[in-house]
Amino acid sequence: MGEVRDVIELRQVSKRYGRVEALREVSFTAPEKRIVGLLGVNGAGKTTALNVLTGCLPPTSGEILLDGIDLMREPRAFKRRIGYLPEKPPLYDEMTVRAYLTFVCRLREVARNAVAAHVEEIIGLCGLGEVRDRVLGHLSKGYRQRAGIASALCGSPSVIVLDEPTVGLDPRQVVEIRELIRTLGETRTVLFSSHLLSEVQQLCDRVVILHRGRVIREMDLRESGEQETLRLRCVIAAGEKQLLPTLHSLPCVRRVLTHPHERPDESHVTLECAVTPGQPEPQAQLFRLLTALDAPLRLLVPEGGSLEDVFLRATAEEEVLP
Repeated sequence: MGEVRDVIELRQVSKRYGRVEALREVSFTAPEKRIVGLLGVNGAGKTTALNVLTGCLPPTSGEILLDGIDLMREPRAFKRRIGYLPEKPPLYDEMTVRAYLTFVCRLREVARNAVAAHVEEIIGLCGLGEVRDRVLGHLSKGYRQRAGIASALCGSPSVIVLDEPTVGLDPRQVVEIRELIRTLGETRTVLFSSHLLSEVQQLCDRVVILHRGRVIREMDLRESGEQETLRLRCVIAAGEKQLLPTLHSLPCVRRVLTHPHERPDESHVTLECAVTPGQPEPQAQLFRLLTALDAPLRLLVPEGGSLEDVFLRATAEEEVLP
């Protein structure tokens, strides 16, 4: 398999409203024909990030690239390549599905002689055949969401951006919309926001975790990168001043997190360790080091690697930062 190309790239993007910094130097990428989830609690900055990414709001600073096209320098060329569905679909309730999509295609500068065929293709892809001639204002929430996604597909953009696409849907509608997103990800890059861990886990190839307007974690879910990281929660009978530099020197250790405690003769740490085939396990490397230091290990707990574990740990660590 060839190298996967990044289609979307955000570089140090910030957005301020007066003194309020809604996004703080956000950087992440979205690869070609992959589904990327923007995950975070309510108020984390997900909608602001999508509004800035799609050109609905200007960034205060930073760069946003799509296929190498800079949003601020070539906005028209950039926006031709991206389709966006906000959390509330911008539907005209008095129009039929077919008429609305025809209208959006004309806004998206689809060639006039190609509009009818393009609209029918989108209607089929989004499962709107039964309601193509019904008025949007009379549709169920699920069909309205499908119509919103269909509008984002007008003009055949290479990137589809969806803001909380399953919010407010019943369980059956959620399953149907998720299946549609999965289908879209086979031919396009899909970036969607959600606060639902289960949804991101089911759909995404990559996840970007936002918290308080910052990217605090970016990782692949379908590849082995996250599974190759082992976290070890430890209590060690040695002071931090003596121990921490030595822990950092272990070949497997990527990061050392310290935790507050009251005993000066102990260290309470979490080690993020790389698991490398053919190399000793991180636990074995740690035991060997502590034996040489004569520093007894009082607690060793491997921590789970599910998305829920990662999300809860990452946001909790951010809360204790000054």
